[in-house]
Amino acid sequence: MNKYKLSFKSSAELLKYIEDQEVSFIDLNFTDIRGKWQHVTQHSSNFTKDTIDKGLVFDGSAVNGWSEIHKSDIILKPDITSVTYNPFAAQKTIKIFCDIFEPSQRKAYNRDPRSIAKAAHSYLKKSGIGDDAYFGTETEFFVFDDVKIDTQSNHVSYKLDSEEGAYNKGREYQTGNMGHRPQINNGYMPEAPIDSLSDLRAEMLSVIESMGIEVEGHYHAGAAGQCCLGVRFSSLLQAADNVQLYKYGVQNVAHSYGKSATFMPKPINGDSGSGMHLNQSLWKSGKPLFAGKSYADLSETALYYIGGILKHARSLNAFTNPTTNSYKRLGKAFDAPAFIAYSELNRSAACRIPFAATPKERRIDVSFPDPMANPYLAFSAMLMAGIDGVENKIHPGEAMDKNLNDISAEELIQPPKLCSSLGEALNALKDDHDYLLRGDVFTLDLLETFIQLKTEEIDRYESTTHPVEVDMYYSG
Repeated sequence: MNKYKLSFKSSAELLKYIEDQEVSFIDLNFTDIRGKWQHVTQHSSNFTKDTIDKGLVFDGSAVNGWSEIHKSDIILKPDITSVTYNPFAAQKTIKIFCDIFEPSQRKAYNRDPRSIAKAAHSYLKKSGIGDDAYFGTETEFFVFDDVKIDTQSNHVSYKLDSEEGAYNKGREYQTGNMGHRPQINNGYMPEAPIDSLSDLRAEMLSVIESMGIEVEGHYHAGAAGQCCLGVRFSSLLQAADNVQLYKYGVQNVAHSYGKSATFMPKPINGDSGSGMHLNQSLWKSGKPLFAGKSYADLSETALYYIGGILKHARSLNAFTNPTTNSYKRLGKAFDAPAFIAYSELNRSAACRIPFAATPKERRIDVSFPDPMANPYLAFSAMLMAGIDGVENKIHPGEAMDKNLNDISAEELIQPPKLCSSLGEALNALKDDHDYLLRGDVFTLDLLETFIQLKTEEIDRYESTTHPVEVDMYYSG
């Protein structure tokens, strides 16, 4: 049991805790469709039993992709089983994860990502396949020392600077240039002084532990300024909550150090991108369902689950790789796999079966997602795809035990590739989404709203003149 995790059984118990601990403010947190964490803060004197039991009404039309203005009121309802301290607040503050409800029928709001995650878990139990789905995340990010972004009608530029960057080899520093830097695509787990961010990562790990996440370790990832913190797996909903806490902790610790952290998948050209590997397993009655005697010591259930993931991989891309920048990373040999295939230990396949010392550790690792994914939607969509695979006995075919990045032209017919752009992923979702609608876990309204929001991002991206275009065509 994590000593920092706060969970309460009743509103009276929570209110007593707030009084006894002299908590001044309560942050009510929720997640929008894009995956951004939002909050509204209540003073403890205004946080009552009614607030907890009935929720707080607020303007849903002010949140992108939510209510229309003529029916804007929605209810923010605290989930008192998911509470944590805010280590960055000047006044003593707790944060409470919240679900969104419609006021008229007081049912879960169909555009609330967290409510969708709860519905996906309920659907798993109703299916009879399993009781729990566990997700373990490996979420990478970049840390920069200076960030400049300028998007004017006549000027478009950005500049990201890390003192670790190989581009700073010849730079003049007041304290001198020490010269110890990771090489491009070769920054994986170096020792200090090449790794200059170890203390920062340790601080991040300590802070997110204090917010209730069970932690394991940290390391320098492949690119200059790129990092990853190790956290323990947990159930679908808690794992998604933990991703939000992880991002919040990482970005605010970096900010307190005078640095900037980003979960953008591919911020630097020519160097490694950031992924979010998703380790997954199903359990029933306290027993692991993925351990067996088939390929890589997997069960038939696990193979069918993989079959569902691979069958729907291209439509899943819309949720697991939901930005135009995602496809600057996806399919690059040193970043992420391009091929819809599975294999034991093979990191060039979209689905890998990691080494496991015991049956309880048997799991699959889906490696194409990235950190910009809304964790509630991405995890739920992957679970629904896996359930579809199990229910319909979708076998994934033969494993691909070779480096798929070196596959020959004659072999390119199989396996198929993941999407190469966000537009392609959205079209795949339009064509393949029935598996998401089962049990009313996802709704057509949510899918259409998600596609609309993402299409707006594509339109802005494609209608903006790019510096590379000016460089190539200005004198043409």
